[in-house]
Amino acid sequence: MIKAGIIGGSGYTAGELLRLLQNHPCAIVDFAYSTTHAGKPVSHIHQDLLGDTNLVFTNTINPEVNVVFLCLGHGQSKAFLDSHPFASHTRIIDLGNDFRLEKTACFNEIPFVYGLPEWQKAEIKKAKYIANPGCFATAIQLALLPLAKQHWLQDSIHINATTGSTGAGVQPSGTSHHGWRNNNMSHYKAFEHQHLDEINQSLKQAQNGFDQELLFIPNRGDFTRGIFATLYTKTEASLETIVEQFTRFYADAPFVVVTTEDIHLKQVVQTNKCIISLAKKGGYLLLTSVIDNLIKGASGQAIQNMNLMFGLDEKTGLQLKSGAF
Repeated sequence: MIKAGIIGGSGYTAGELLRLLQNHPCAIVDFAYSTTHAGKPVSHIHQDLLGDTNLVFTNTINPEVNVVFLCLGHGQSKAFLDSHPFASHTRIIDLGNDFRLEKTACFNEIPFVYGLPEWQKAEIKKAKYIANPGCFATAIQLALLPLAKQHWLQDSIHINATTGSTGAGVQPSGTSHHGWRNNNMSHYKAFEHQHLDEINQSLKQAQNGFDQELLFIPNRGDFTRGIFATLYTKTEASLETIVEQFTRFYADAPFVVVTTEDIHLKQVVQTNKCIISLAKKGGYLLLTSVIDNLIKGASGQAIQNMNLMFGLDEKTGLQLKSGAF
């Protein structure tokens, strides 16, 4: 049985990890670390777990656990690891952004592998440390990497993606609380979102010499969870050829579904799936990519990475079903 620790246990991603691990056949939560809620039952914060677990938040760690999930605010993971050493056998999966870029992807001379399973599954299986991708970055890269692999990204790429309010974290802010978000919509960080760095990094790895513009408009949506991303770019390849490439690229990716049908967000909410729809109009290729930002965009992908690191089928504990309504 894999013993897991969760650091930053009171946030949305930690809540999803607790729910997923609660039903994982090969893993158990050893501790959930939270300095603000130490001594309180986990179900006091994650109230849907009432009756499912007797786990209590703690402000101490067990350094001998098999795997640690870091669910801290961006920029806090390295500082935590500096002050809380773990055993040499402990695997680490960071859900923050501290180690996603090659220039910072190292701790104590051990590299962090970028944890997008559909892109570098073999490296993840051998890794000790994993940098879990960002949620927008996951949806966007899964739409673009099959094209980059064939060097088909030869023009600017226009991206419009809308995320639910849980993407802003558990602490309410001026643009995340219900009274502001309800019946409302806005964009933010236009053309300069922090996930662009990791997206560009992967595309350059896939397509040597990639230097096309990523024109990214992130939006705040009037819903709690999910990402609905549309992308378009010019390409001479036919739709039939593109579908064949995507089908080949994701032949060994159990959570990615490729279709030419129109898709919507409710098909993926509460699942670890990414559905990608392909359409062609004249010289333009339209890609639509949908994920649950908390599962495939965060905690579900982290469990998928854990499964690969410990030699399990990557689907273990993640065969989740979305609701029709």
